[in-house]
Amino acid sequence: MKSTVEQLNPTRVKLTVEVPFSELDSQFDAAYKALAGQVNIPGFRKGKVPPKILESRVGRGTILSEVVNEAIPAKYSEAVEENDLTPLGQPEIEVTKLEDRDTLEFTAEVEVRPEITLPAVGEIKVTVDDQPVDDDAVDAELDALRGRFAASNPVERAAKDGDAVTIDLSASVGGEDIPEAKADGLTYVVGAGDLVDGIDEAITGLSAGESKTFTSKLVAGPHAGKDAEITVAVQQVSERTLPELDDDFAQLASEFDTVDELRAQTREQLERQAEVTRGMQARDKVLEAMLDITEVPLPEGALKAEMDARAHDAVHTFDHDEARLNEFIESQGQTREEFDAEMRSNAERSVKTQLLLDALAEEQGVGVSQEEFTQRVLYDAQRFGMSPDDYFQAVQQNNQLGAIFADVRRGKALAGVVGQATVVDQAGNELDVDELFGVTPDDAEAAAADAAAMAAVDAYSSGVDAEDAEDADDAEDAEDAEDAEEAAPGDGSDSAEAGTGADTKADSADTGKNTAGS
Repeated sequence: MKSTVEQLNPTRVKLTVEVPFSELDSQFDAAYKALAGQVNIPGFRKGKVPPKILESRVGRGTILSEVVNEAIPAKYSEAVEENDLTPLGQPEIEVTKLEDRDTLEFTAEVEVRPEITLPAVGEIKVTVDDQPVDDDAVDAELDALRGRFAASNPVERAAKDGDAVTIDLSASVGGEDIPEAKADGLTYVVGAGDLVDGIDEAITGLSAGESKTFTSKLVAGPHAGKDAEITVAVQQVSERTLPELDDDFAQLASEFDTVDELRAQTREQLERQAEVTRGMQARDKVLEAMLDITEVPLPEGALKAEMDARAHDAVHTFDHDEARLNEFIESQGQTREEFDAEMRSNAERSVKTQLLLDALAEEQGVGVSQEEFTQRVLYDAQRFGMSPDDYFQAVQQNNQLGAIFADVRRGKALAGVVGQATVVDQAGNELDVDELFGVTPDDAEAAAADAAAMAAVDAYSSGVDAEDAEDADDAEDAEDAEDAEEAAPGDGSDSAEAGTGADTKADSADTGKNTAGS
C-alpha cells in the first residue's frame, strides 16, 4: 500500500491511498464467505460454494463492492497511522480508481489536529490576588459555626434579621401558578439571602399568620429570567440564640478543648482555603496566558460541533422552545445576535483550549493511570449526585469514557505547565505553586494534576470534545440519553476518529477513543 498526504489547510488534509489487489486477499475471503452463506445454489451446501461459482451467480461486481466496503476503513486507518495523523472527524472518501485484479485507489479528506508551536512556558509570569485572612473573617466563620448549634424559641412578634421562620411559598408568572415553585413548611433564616431576591425584605416585619407578595426575577427552571409574583406566608417566628463562644462550645463543636485552639484552627483553614483559591487563580491565568500567545488554527468541523452542542444545551433548558429562550436572552439585556456571538466566541475558546492542552500533553508524554481515571469518575459522580456505578454506566452508554480520559490527560498537562510558570503576588513576590495547592514535593504533581483535571478543563470544555465533531449530531438526536450526556464531561459521543469503523491510532488507548493527544 502507498499513501500520500496533501495539506489542504492547517486543519485539513487529503490522503491518497493506493492498494494493490495482492493486499486484499483477506477481504476477498471474507466477501466470498459472507455471500456464500446468503445464497442457495443447487448442488452445493450453504456456505460451501466455490468462489468462481459464486461469482458467476452473483456477479463479480457484487464481490468487488463487498471487498471495497470492507477494505477502505482498514486501509484508511493504516494510512492515518503511517502518516502520523490525528483525525478530528469522519473522512470524506472517494474511490478514484478500481481496476479489477490490479489496483484500488481512493482519497480521504479529513480534519486533523493542527500543528501547534507551543510557547516557552518558563517565560510565562502571572500575578494572583492577595487573599488576606483578618479577624473579621475568622469571627464570621465562627459565627456560622455557632449558628449550626443555635437554639430556636418561638416568639410572638414580627420577624427580624437572624430569626428562624417557618414559611409557605408560592409563585406565579402572568397569573399562572408555578407548581415547582411551591413549598410549604420551609425553614429559613432571615438575612441568609440564599433563597430568592427580595424575600428577606418581604419577611422582615411579618408576624405569624401574615403574608406578603413581592416581585422577583426567577433564575432557574422553565420560567428563568421572568418576573414572578411571589407570595410568602409566615407560619411561625422563632428567635435564634447562639451559644457562647467559649471553651464549652469548642468542646461541643470541635475536637479542641479551648476556644483559642478552635480559633487558631479556623484561621488556619481559612488561610489554606485562601491559598487554594490563589492556586486556582494561578492555574486559570497561566492557561489564559498560553491561549493569548499561542496560535491555534481552529478546525471548522470541531468548532461547528461545539457551537451546535452549546446551542442545543441552551434551548434544551427551555424544553427546546426557541421563543422562550429568546425571551430569557432579552430579559438578560442581550439580543439574540449578541448571545450567538458570545456563544461562538466561547466555543472558539473551548476548542482552542482542548487542542492546546492536547498538544502540551503530547509534548510532555502525559499518560493517565487507572487510578487517576477512577478518581475522576468518582469525582464527577459525586458532583452530579449519582452513584459511581450509575454514573459510569451512563457515560459508558453515551460513549463518554474517552472524554473523561481526555479531560484528565489535559488537566495533568496543565498542572505541569503551571509548575513551570512564574507566579507572583501583588507585591511581586514569587510564590511556590506547590504551597498554593498545599502539598509536599512528593505528592505535588498528583495533587496539582487532580486540581487541574477536576476544574481547569471543565471551565473551558463545556461542549463537544474536539474529536467528537461528527458524532455529536447523533447524540443530539438521542433525547432519552440527554440527562446522562449532561452529566458527562463533554457533550459529544464517541471519538470522531472511529467514524468509519476504522481502528485509528487513538483507539489504542486503554479507555478507548476521544483523545486527540493519544
